[in-house]
Amino acid sequence: MLRRTFWFTAGAAAGVWATTKVHRKLRQLTPESLAAQAANKAIDAGHKVREFAVDIRAGMARREAELGEALGLEAPADRALPAPRRLAAVEHTERPGNTYSYNPHNRNEDH
Repeated sequence: MLRRTFWFTAGAAAGVWATTKVHRKLRQLTPESLAAQAANKAIDAGHKVREFAVDIRAGMARREAELGEALGLEAPADRALPAPRRLAAVEHTERPGNTYSYNPHNRNEDH
């Protein structure tokens, strides 16, 4: 009798454990969770690219200073890179007489 109780309890525990694992994995595979994971990975990749660009710029400035010193050139005191340009892909336009903004590229069905 004790042996049956042990195996019944072990089976129930294994069932609860497996059910918990399956439900956890299913929550990870929902569209919202996948979108959040993709967004987090994209943000992380953007940070890594930005850090890489900063390191490259610092190395370029250091090497330019070394070359200028070796060649006897006088470099400007603070030579900064130009500010990045930010261009709008689509200009925001408003139609006269309407109280809402108009975007010709809006693909929502409820507009």
